[in-house]
Amino acid sequence: MKNTKKDVIQRAVAGITENCDSESLIACSGENRLPSRGVIIQIIEDLRRVMFPGYFGEENIGSSLPDYFIRDTLTTIYDKLMIQVKTAILYKNDNSYSEESIIGISSDICGHFFEKLPAIQQMLLKDVQAGFEGDPAAKSREEVISSYPGLFAIYVYRIAHELYLNNVPFIPRIMTEYAHGHTGIDINSGAVIGEYFFIDHGTGVVIGETTEIGNNVKLYQGVTLGALSTKSGQLLANVKRHPTIEDNVTIYSGTTILGGKTVIGKGSVIGGNAFVTESVPPHTKVNVTSPKLNFKGQD
Repeated sequence: MKNTKKDVIQRAVAGITENCDSESLIACSGENRLPSRGVIIQIIEDLRRVMFPGYFGEENIGSSLPDYFIRDTLTTIYDKLMIQVKTAILYKNDNSYSEESIIGISSDICGHFFEKLPAIQQMLLKDVQAGFEGDPAAKSREEVISSYPGLFAIYVYRIAHELYLNNVPFIPRIMTEYAHGHTGIDINSGAVIGEYFFIDHGTGVVIGETTEIGNNVKLYQGVTLGALSTKSGQLLANVKRHPTIEDNVTIYSGTTILGGKTVIGKGSVIGGNAFVTESVPPHTKVNVTSPKLNFKGQD
């Protein structure tokens, strides 16, 4: 058998083409298309310029009326999002809806999403304040907005969460995985998170789909809010698998809290490297016993 470049490539083409012909999962063609990851990422970046005007683009908002910039940018975002939402719904459509109905559904989703943007912005400003007040190393709120990976992950989550609530396929997960790849912070778009949320340092934080987090909660790096076991796979879909964190809770680095029935009561502090699978009463401090250090003199 020849192994020239041409022959090797031709055999690979034949094999991959055969796989595509026999497996619908990898044969996206015609109307059977997934949303564009690149376009969705661009929507995230453009929308961040609207949520925080003057921080992430080259435009000088102070030299022009901001409503012109916001209107033009939102118009562009709307058109892009409409196409992506329609594409996502068409892909998941089981012939229950006509294309005309899907256009109407997509329009309703985009309309609802854009009506929510002012409220999302207000939530984000509270998250900025939480970051500034919660980190003595923060020199200003502007620094939190422009530099903190935790805020970026929270921003993407809050955008994706609105689309998740409207049962938009694919797009919320694409958004949060983009933030995950950039920050190391994995927040599922289905989680419910209250006001003044702050993730300090951030890398390695995991927040599962059915997690509920109250107001004024602070997490440090390496915190996992997860499920006890996922061996049942899809049988656990739509079941509360992840913990509830009530108001004014602080969870230090390396802590793992698991289970849908686990509730961390308001005002509690969970020390670093704890492994928690049972509920904690309000105003409780949970600490892992520190190992003893043995100091020996030099020989």
